[in-house]
Amino acid sequence: MLADQVVVVSGASAGIGRAIAQAFAREGARLALLSRDPGRLQRACEEALELGSPRAIAIPTDVADADQVEAAAERAERELGPIDVWVNNAMVTVYSPIKKMTPAEFRRVTEVSYLGSVNGTLSAYRRMETRGHGAIIQVGSALSFRGIPLQSAYCGAKFALRGFTESLRAELVHDGSPIRVCMVHLTAFNSMQFDWGRSHLDKRPQPLPPIFQPEIAARAVVRVARDTATRDLWVGWPAVQMILASRVVPAWILDRIVSRQGYEGQMTGEDIHPDRPDNLFDTVPGDFGAHGRFDHRAKDGGWQSLASTPAGWGARLGLVGFAGLLLLAVIVYLL
Repeated sequence: MLADQVVVVSGASAGIGRAIAQAFAREGARLALLSRDPGRLQRACEEALELGSPRAIAIPTDVADADQVEAAAERAERELGPIDVWVNNAMVTVYSPIKKMTPAEFRRVTEVSYLGSVNGTLSAYRRMETRGHGAIIQVGSALSFRGIPLQSAYCGAKFALRGFTESLRAELVHDGSPIRVCMVHLTAFNSMQFDWGRSHLDKRPQPLPPIFQPEIAARAVVRVARDTATRDLWVGWPAVQMILASRVVPAWILDRIVSRQGYEGQMTGEDIHPDRPDNLFDTVPGDFGAHGRFDHRAKDGGWQSLASTPAGWGARLGLVGFAGLLLLAVIVYLL
């Protein structure tokens, strides 16, 4: 079904975006890969061709710049044909207490992680609307339902993306448009963001355990692209827990749970180098691939991964045992 379709992936040169590009390549899709680093992006294209993509082009793009995104869309259609699927995946973050953040850091995270997806959506939507066909996939997060400490800018951007997407869906329904807009809400994955994300912490950042391999997220994105009935996908049991907890557990209890788990859980015991490079405003050179440094801890399957769990079914499955989860939350708080 995806063979020979034209798929655009932003943030495709490393991490989850690189895994998404690999997954679509295995399906035989023609790929337009977007990111800021030309060298790493070119290597991602070569890899996609090796995996089965008939054509893959690298388009260096800063998604925060709407003109660059529009130019990327024009080139993708000129060289590959009409865009069938557009995946908004690019993101940056800052690991920091809010009191140590700067306005410039909040602005940059918002421009990339939120407005970058808006820019991609607009460029894709304009083209798909004229043809009455296409799918836009937003790579979201369980943190768009419940914010956690030390990632305020990222959580804010993902909350905004979810609100924007819900508004767009309502307008598409009003217009009777056949364009599909899907959200894939992720949990903690073994990607490079924990090595090159800007940090004001004393210790090296890590995903909030349990940690999963990027291929799980990539398989979920491909499923959404293929399955016309799926609107939202919750990827990973921790994402299911977080989303259901945000709807059922009293906020004052959640505040205390995430305040306890969100600090220590996002840091290793290793000191962070004060002069390490980060990718907030500039790229970090090197070909880092899809995986971060947590291969020894990351899961590639098992019941906890629950990849490809549609939101509705996730709710049904999760609510069966959610009374126990609520009781556990109260116990944790009282301990």
